[in-house]
Amino acid sequence: MEFREDILGAPYEAAELPLRADEEGAVSATLVRRLVPGSKQAVLYIHGYTDYFFQTNLADHFVAAGFSFYALDLRKYGRSLRPHHSPNFVRDLRAYDEELEAAVRTVRADGHTRLLLNGHSTGGLVAALWASRQAGRGVVDGIFLNSPFLSMPAAPAVRTLGAPAVGALGRLAALRKLPAPLNPHYVHSLHRDHRGEWDFDLSLKPAEGFPLYAGWLAAIQRGHREVRRGLAIDCPVLLMASTSSVVTSKWDPALHHSDAVLRADDIAALGPRLGRHVTVVRIEGGVHDLVLSRESARKQVFDELDRWIGAYFPVATG
Repeated sequence: MEFREDILGAPYEAAELPLRADEEGAVSATLVRRLVPGSKQAVLYIHGYTDYFFQTNLADHFVAAGFSFYALDLRKYGRSLRPHHSPNFVRDLRAYDEELEAAVRTVRADGHTRLLLNGHSTGGLVAALWASRQAGRGVVDGIFLNSPFLSMPAAPAVRTLGAPAVGALGRLAALRKLPAPLNPHYVHSLHRDHRGEWDFDLSLKPAEGFPLYAGWLAAIQRGHREVRRGLAIDCPVLLMASTSSVVTSKWDPALHHSDAVLRADDIAALGPRLGRHVTVVRIEGGVHDLVLSRESARKQVFDELDRWIGAYFPVATG
């Protein structure tokens, strides 16, 4: 791999990770890094749905704590999205094992001996499932999950009744586009050109989202069933979720201090099913991507993260 200056500019570098082609043709992922010279610990960040890595405040915090920072833009997302791709589409979440394993090889080759996995939303689900499959191998030393997508944001009865139909459609017409109830006001609450304070590329993280494909949704539902049955993650896990959620189709000030994408209570309730050692923390005033919350909630996030790192992932200084 050849690292070059990333779209975020120095000190971020990015390299393309070539992957096996799929039915749409050539596929690759993108690994972004920001190295801390001499560091033996690294964090690997995995973004959410309709998302990519731009959360430099998160990287700043980890670097200040002594971690080299890496982030994956998964296949068909963000930096890795190509014109011939159906955005975000995979038939099976295990497809991401290829880029995760390639990223970890790079982290190790760069001299890091300890790995903290950090996943947000869909990236949190992908990270949890992958880490469970790595149990007993010593690959992952700790996990930080930021509002992980562990359950559909619908009532249990609706999820149960709809799952067989989605599963069948996912097998028979994987690229069928489904209605996507993504609230554009969530992205508007974040972006500085609307009602937020953050700057990111709205072509890579559009307010209206990308099409929702039946095959992708079926893959997510299979992942959720694994979570409900219980995973076997064998390292300490820190799971964070907001204290509240909001459902709205129009602008609501609650979008600035609630999870507008998932049901935060469901996330917290499912946390103990991930493994034997799970710490669940609720963030007052947190939005879906907790590190993009308003300042008071962000402070809670980073204070709790530092406390957990000090207890379960102490940073080597020698």
